[in-house]
Amino acid sequence: MSKVKYYYDPDTLSYRKIEPKKSRKYRNIFLFVLGAAIFGTMMHIFLLNTNILNTPRELSLQREVKNFELQYDLLNRKLEQMENVLANIEDRDNNIYRLYFEANPIPDEQRRAGFGGVNRYKSLEGFNNSEMIIATTKRLDVIQKQMVIQSKSLDEIAKMAEEKEKLLQAIPAIQPVNNEELTRMASGYGWRSDPFTKARKMHWGMDFTAPRGTPIYAAGDGVVKRADNRASGFGKHIRIDHGYGYLTLYAHLSKYNVKKGQKVKRGDLIGFVGSTGRSEAPHLHYEVWKEGQKINPINFYYGSLTAEEFANMLKFANQENQSLD
Repeated sequence: MSKVKYYYDPDTLSYRKIEPKKSRKYRNIFLFVLGAAIFGTMMHIFLLNTNILNTPRELSLQREVKNFELQYDLLNRKLEQMENVLANIEDRDNNIYRLYFEANPIPDEQRRAGFGGVNRYKSLEGFNNSEMIIATTKRLDVIQKQMVIQSKSLDEIAKMAEEKEKLLQAIPAIQPVNNEELTRMASGYGWRSDPFTKARKMHWGMDFTAPRGTPIYAAGDGVVKRADNRASGFGKHIRIDHGYGYLTLYAHLSKYNVKKGQKVKRGDLIGFVGSTGRSEAPHLHYEVWKEGQKINPINFYYGSLTAEEFANMLKFANQENQSLD
């Protein structure tokens, strides 16, 4: 209840009650309503911009945002793990696999190059979190490109490994006559005395003395290019093309066990020791050619001799004696 106000009337020497005017009453009501409206609007704006009071919809959206933030954090951790694993594979690729197969490493600039030209991320612009979305998408694109490059690199390495295996099988790496059946290593590669003219001349292979009919084995995988007696001085002989520039020659055979065009594997029986052609006694004359040049066969016996056997062979091969052909 509003307070009653009075005023002093000098004419009557008494206090009179103040009767409020209706206009003022209406004005007070208007000011009260206006003040209440302003206060209510201010409170509404305040509540909308604070977390003091949230609607169920807002609370649900907040939970979704927090879940998205958690998922984004997990995604970035997974991306980091992928990058670490990929970096480890790339390091082994460049410094182990490619080094072993004598291939050039893939530069980091090529592995981690971005995408130039057209803006690939224009559709992701204009959102509240566009920068975050674009950065993550770019990161995924770079990882995807790295994986494609690495996949192609591993395919290339697998192919090189296959070729390397073929090369290792093709190189003439074993002695063509077994030690158990070998009488002696008669003459090595180098200057030797000719058994017929006694003149000193270059001996381009190694002579293995063995009984007639002793088995002769292919020194490496290849294809028989010749198996005939049409080469001067060699008598019955075999030539095997091993590929990669390697060729081996087996001369003075008594008979063949292969024919021209036949594919052979290292260790296959190809013929037998004899003394055909320009030969002083039963033996195998063995030569190794590389890119058309005759080279010392003693450098290729790592596949069949022990260290002691190789040392003994090296000792006899270096003696400048008389050859058998």
